[in-house]
Amino acid sequence: MSSDLPRAVQQLPATVITPEASVSRLDAVAAEVPVALVFNGISHAVMMCSPQDLEVFALGFALSEGIIDQVADCYGIEVQPLAPCGTDPEAPGISVEMQIASRCFVRLKERRRALTGRTGCGICGIDSMDALDLVPEPLPALADWASQLDLAALQTAFSQLPGLQLLNQQAGAVHAAGWATPDGQLQAALEDVGRHNALDKLLGHMAQQQMLAQPGFVVMTSRASYELVRKCARMGLPVLATISAPTSLAIQVANQAGMRLFGLCRGPRMVRYSAH
Repeated sequence: MSSDLPRAVQQLPATVITPEASVSRLDAVAAEVPVALVFNGISHAVMMCSPQDLEVFALGFALSEGIIDQVADCYGIEVQPLAPCGTDPEAPGISVEMQIASRCFVRLKERRRALTGRTGCGICGIDSMDALDLVPEPLPALADWASQLDLAALQTAFSQLPGLQLLNQQAGAVHAAGWATPDGQLQAALEDVGRHNALDKLLGHMAQQQMLAQPGFVVMTSRASYELVRKCARMGLPVLATISAPTSLAIQVANQAGMRLFGLCRGPRMVRYSAH
């Protein structure tokens, strides 16, 4: 990776205003930059991301969007800074170029869509309703650990998550996606200004570390949107728990996939929304 990439946290001028006084200072602010995902030389998507962990982000995106089928389909990833975007010299872009297997590239070209990602919506820019891909393949029957996952395990995982949110500790405004063992011990957490990006970073990290086949569940500091559930289902992950509430479509997709979906995991309570 190039050393010329922007920092994930930047010091920017700000003014703190209180009833007593106004004080100017430099404030830690989370960076948000355009990241172009390029497959075999063809730009596929531009996502607004935190400029760190971009190799695992690209890998997780490619896997969770069904662009590649397995890690072995990725032959290499290169991250490079681009020229500044527009007229702002302080707004550089980043290109993440991935070389993928020819069969995956042929498939990508056949269903290629124009996609511009934003932190608030992961499917902005799709060119038809058919591209929504709302019906996942059913997952295998829930394992005993998943069907018996309890409040204590979820509380344990969520209580550990803030300690691994290093970017959020500095600047706030950053989501995290974590992976916990069935007893709630957090094994990894990845951060990004976008919740979809944070999940893709986690999935890419897990794929690199060969963790996807291990029992465990995903925890996230966000609401549960349809796309988060869809990404977990595509990767065969049976349980997603979020600190905020899900949407109705997220619940529908979780039920179709046979996933267990928890929301409002805060303090001494949680809500299970899926029927499984």
